[in-house]
Amino acid sequence: MKCLRRHRGVTLIELLVGISILGLLMVMAAPGLGEWLANARVRASAEALSASLQFAKGEAVARNARVRFQLTSTLGADCAINTTGPHWVVNMDPDANAAAVAGSCGEALSDTTAPRLLSRHNGREGGANTVVEGSAATLVFNGLGRVVPVPAGDVEFDVRGADEADCVTNGGSRVCLRVIVSAVGQVRTCNTAVSNPHPDAC
Repeated sequence: MKCLRRHRGVTLIELLVGISILGLLMVMAAPGLGEWLANARVRASAEALSASLQFAKGEAVARNARVRFQLTSTLGADCAINTTGPHWVVNMDPDANAAAVAGSCGEALSDTTAPRLLSRHNGREGGANTVVEGSAATLVFNGLGRVVPVPAGDVEFDVRGADEADCVTNGGSRVCLRVIVSAVGQVRTCNTAVSNPHPDAC
């Protein structure tokens, strides 16, 4: 004689209890997730900025020519050079001060046609609230990979969220990063909230 087994499913009460527990866990995790995403956006922008500076330096060395990195207000025909970015472009600079990209950031990439754009980057790809602020709007690398003219000190680019008060250094909980370019062209990224001797310290 065959033995029949009853297959028991999930009752409505068990399902509701499970959904309630899942919802509670999601509500508890939401603030931490939002914070993590905001920090990830800042880190992505800082890494892109560092990569573009390295690209500008590398192109200058490879071409044995001056290459300029510039923070710009937009990436369109109305772009202006601006220390608060949040976008940036890299272009050839064969004649000092003759190849500024103001008003021509939207031109096709070309190393032969003015303004000789090599690359452009939307600094807000990681998030609309990302801010890039530099101690200088323009940085030029020569064929040796050095910054010209030689700056008085390091050139710094702060990458953070829209509100500076959110930074850990100002009592907030968000990570704020800094990309530093030395006079000899060394590019490094550091965390403003970490102190020496930590390797990530600024």
